[in-house]
Amino acid sequence: MAEIRKFETGATRDTDDGKFDYAGFLSPLVLKRFAEFMHKHRFQADGSMRSSRNWQKGIPKDVYMSSGFRHFMDWWTNHEGFKADEDLEESLCALIFNTSGYLFEILKKKNESM
Repeated sequence: MAEIRKFETGATRDTDDGKFDYAGFLSPLVLKRFAEFMHKHRFQADGSMRSSRNWQKGIPKDVYMSSGFRHFMDWWTNHEGFKADEDLEESLCALIFNTSGYLFEILKKKNESM
């Protein structure tokens, strides 16, 4: 039988044993900076703004890989103390985007086959 927590108020809940601790795994500082990056890049060359979910329509993994490598080079260049094409935060956010998008494509395909 599952263990029950009882609070001073009298409210009860099951324990959080075995449950994902999203607040512990993620940082609000990083998520906010990533959201700023994503919002900045919603604006297209013609001035229109794409949906925040546009990337979920599907981008080929090769595109994510090529882009990710360019941004990795900027991260590495910044890390080594040299002048890069983009600043460190931009390159890190771009890496998060590319790795997340790549993973999304894998998980989407896996989910479709279930």
